Amino acid sequence: MMMLGQLITSFISTAAFGVIFNVPRSKLLLCGLVGMLGWIVYIAFSVNLHTDSVIATFIAAFIVGIISQTFARIYKEPIIIFSVSGIIPMVPGGLAYDAMRHFVENDYNSAIQLAAKAFMLSGAIAIGIVFSEVVKQLIRKPKSTSN
Repeated sequence: MMMLGQLITSFISTAAFGVIFNVPRSKLLLCGLVGMLGWIVYIAFSVNLHTDSVIATFIAAFIVGIISQTFARIYKEPIIIFSVSGIIPMVPGGLAYDAMRHFVENDYNSAIQLAAKAFMLSGAIAIGIVFSEVVKQLIRKPKSTSN
């Protein structure tokens, strides 16, 4: 039951973020689906398979990138519509907030640990999205040019 709640929450938060960024209404459900699928992958790796959260975030961001590229090609929309909305459930905003709170409270040891973790998770998201684009470029057949 808890997993179902997380899936619904990730779907709604992703679709709501799409509203904020003026995603076409016809694509909001797809954006929600991308975010929900990314969250499923993250939970599957981090909780079920006991993978480190940075690795799980990287894999989930990679999957979000692949799904975003696929949806962009199918529905003839920019990739960014799906990818930006899709990574929202994985963004470590709460962790960054906690790091700042610890800095303000002069608890520098905890603050640095939390900030480093937030930085690594953010980097994993960025690298996962970029890596999905690199894999797409490697798989895509080059157009032959004849002289």
